[in-house]
Amino acid sequence: MRALKIAATGMSAQQLRVETISNNLANMSTTGYNARRAEFADLHYQQATKPGTINASDGTVLPTGVQLGLGVRPAAVSVHLSQGSLSATGGDLDVAIDGAGYLEVTLPSGQTAYTRDGGLKRSGEGLIVTSDGFPVSPQITIPQDARSIAINPDGEVYAYFQEDAAGQLLGQFTVAGFNNAKGLEALGDNLFAESEASGAPIVTTAGQDGLGTLRQGYLEDSSVDAVREITELIEAQRGYEMNAKVISAADQMMSATAQIR
Repeated sequence: MRALKIAATGMSAQQLRVETISNNLANMSTTGYNARRAEFADLHYQQATKPGTINASDGTVLPTGVQLGLGVRPAAVSVHLSQGSLSATGGDLDVAIDGAGYLEVTLPSGQTAYTRDGGLKRSGEGLIVTSDGFPVSPQITIPQDARSIAINPDGEVYAYFQEDAAGQLLGQFTVAGFNNAKGLEALGDNLFAESEASGAPIVTTAGQDGLGTLRQGYLEDSSVDAVREITELIEAQRGYEMNAKVISAADQMMSATAQIR
């Protein structure tokens, strides 16, 4: 009774789909979050009769054949890269990337990570860091007596002082791009790491090489579409229920077979 195993793979697939949707909904308010999508592929087939087999009775070629599928398997959980809407915050260290690209972050291990979460902060030493305290690369330190900070679209950071009307250039943020940004390894905490699938980062000035510019005083909202996620959640729930009914029906058929005298 192959239907039992086939339906079990269907239930497992719909469960993975529900888990992916639930993670998207949980991150509706996560800065710079991109929705994920579960993707599936059919399992291999048992070839009872291969297409193109010659009919032994009259020698004609069968146009189709008998190919029995054995279920479904998860193929990938891919990220849907799309620009979230930009919300004005007014924060002098809130930076949104308008377009493609990531900010570089240095982890305590020395590894370089990448993020689109531009909700930056100032450490006790004046260093510009992420919400988790990781310094943004290249490292920029804000003087203690600076009265305001300005960040232009190219990523240049200027400090303004009480006695000087002209701004002082402190440094410049760079933006990293990837040939396959979907291949980045998600680390959590809005951070990603380079992988073999993503390719090496292309680090350049904001606004160049097809990468986005920086907008001070804005943060990028999550790109999750709540209506679409709820619709897919209902579909996944119905798919799970239908596969469960197949298992129930197959069990009843096996019971009927066992009761034959």
